[in-house]
Amino acid sequence: MKQQHIQHLYWRVGFGISISELENLKSDSKSNIITSIFSKSKDVNLLQLDLSELNPIKSTNPKVLMTEMGEATFQKLIQKGQQKVKDLNHAWIDRLSEPTSILREKMTLFWANTFVCRDNNIFHIQHYNNTLRKHALGDFRNFVKAIAKEASMSKYLNNRQNVKESPNENFARELMELFTLGVGNYTEKDIKESARAFSGWSFKNNGDFFLRKQKHDYEEKTFFGKTGHFNGDDIIDIILEQKQCAKFICAKVYKYFVNPNVDQDRLEEITTLFYKEYNIEKLMQHIFTSDWFYNEENIGAKIKSPIELLVGIHRVVPVTFNKKKQLHYLQKMMGQVLLYPDNVSGWKGDKNWIDSNTLMFRMKLPSLLLNNAIINLEEKGAFEDSFEAYYKKEKNRNKFLNVTQKWAQFEKEYGHLKPDELRKIIIIPKIDKDTKDLISNLKVKSNKDYCIQLMSIPEYQLC
Repeated sequence: MKQQHIQHLYWRVGFGISISELENLKSDSKSNIITSIFSKSKDVNLLQLDLSELNPIKSTNPKVLMTEMGEATFQKLIQKGQQKVKDLNHAWIDRLSEPTSILREKMTLFWANTFVCRDNNIFHIQHYNNTLRKHALGDFRNFVKAIAKEASMSKYLNNRQNVKESPNENFARELMELFTLGVGNYTEKDIKESARAFSGWSFKNNGDFFLRKQKHDYEEKTFFGKTGHFNGDDIIDIILEQKQCAKFICAKVYKYFVNPNVDQDRLEEITTLFYKEYNIEKLMQHIFTSDWFYNEENIGAKIKSPIELLVGIHRVVPVTFNKKKQLHYLQKMMGQVLLYPDNVSGWKGDKNWIDSNTLMFRMKLPSLLLNNAIINLEEKGAFEDSFEAYYKKEKNRNKFLNVTQKWAQFEKEYGHLKPDELRKIIIIPKIDKDTKDLISNLKVKSNKDYCIQLMSIPEYQLC
């Protein structure tokens, strides 16, 4: 395979590729490389924090627990649980930075912005995150059914309040509008009837799904022209019978893994394939093995998400955050805090990542992380009260990020490269003439300095 094609592939299935990995793959065939990627992503390595100190939250009704412990002790336990959600955020980024199964982890990140959810209960949100991971390359039908039963999703979209006496339509509506079909591909009657089918769906304190039978509507429903005593799983089956469902998901996959501008002929091609079995792995294999995936117009066509940008830098120069709250700060400044999407629509992505403020911040990020540049810790919105309190004292103060860079590892990997070789590793898309002139006039003192300079040009924002 060509070097640029391997790099393109590894930015899509992961977050870039090191020079040593690249050298090992250059003489290999596309088929062997892709087979290896999928093979390494077969196993599911769950992301699990030590939550033993919070077990009372998991096993006991909150009202009973508060009575037993006292309100003050109970609130401290809840706060510890909320801190663990932040810890899960950090652990997830660590996992993305050093993945053992790169494609499964990249797919997990993708699905987190498809089945969008937010929750402060660490047990429930950790389970939800691992459900994404388990099903990331599996059967889409089983995936949707599993997500519909997640405690975090039930709370986020009010399905626990959905009872036969007063159906709550929120989950049923978003299931079709945002998760499976897209706007305009269902009727208001379909929403009402499907909401009845999901009535009574609930969960135990530990997050396990259960059906409140006395709250479930067992009467006939008519949905997409079919009539029966449907439950939620039946509704999902009927949704997947619509080819529009396969097309809707394939369009999301194409925009994320191929090109934000969708080629309608290619979309029809992968939709037809996906619709046959709803097999996610087969869909992704088809895309990555297709010659058109490596077309020039698809290389460097994507604006990196903030997480892709952060993790991509780390893949070249490993960075450890000595103050994890600063990692949260960077995510917030760039508009993508893992486990905390903006709303049920998720992050819009592509050009929405960039405005006049975020572009300048993103281009300065390599210097902030790798060259001890000064950062202005000015608040840019809310995340949580405790987070706000931390930075209140720091507002308008110039500070350094407290990070440790592993330059020795960079030197071992990239120190021997000539400047032009390093540029081809760091930058994938074509370089604009003005940027090329700028680079050619740089005095390259060391590969370390040149790396930071390359990561600070506009083309590094693309992959």
